[in-house]
Amino acid sequence: MSPIEKEIIRRKLLVIAENLKALEPIKNMTRKEYIRDVYKRKATERLLQELIEAAIDINSHLIVQTGNAPPDDYYESFIKAGQLRIISADLAEKLAPSAGLRNRLVHEYDLLDHSLVLESVTMAEKLYPEFIKEIETFISGSV
Repeated sequence: MSPIEKEIIRRKLLVIAENLKALEPIKNMTRKEYIRDVYKRKATERLLQELIEAAIDINSHLIVQTGNAPPDDYYESFIKAGQLRIISADLAEKLAPSAGLRNRLVHEYDLLDHSLVLESVTMAEKLYPEFIKEIETFISGSV
């Protein structure tokens, strides 16, 4: 992997890290406060969407870069990344459902369950820092 590609991946990892930091104040909101605040809801939705899309981009790039066929869909990008040991299989299984959240945020924005989105902030804060670490470990070990 060339340094340019590593920089692209690191730039996307930075998007994930920055979005996680921006989501920190949301985790302390009650469900009622969150649902009432349209601006925080919309910001949360966009931050989660970008965060998940950055991870999918990283997965897809690394899968192809390692000589494999591109994943069939976003969910598969996590599963395949786990199978190829780009990230741990356990983490891949836990993160794969976030592809479905991304799809709901993009395509079913008018039908969103705000409580589910709020719960997803906690999931993201728990799992995505590990994703960042595992991707960084993977690319640091690549030539």
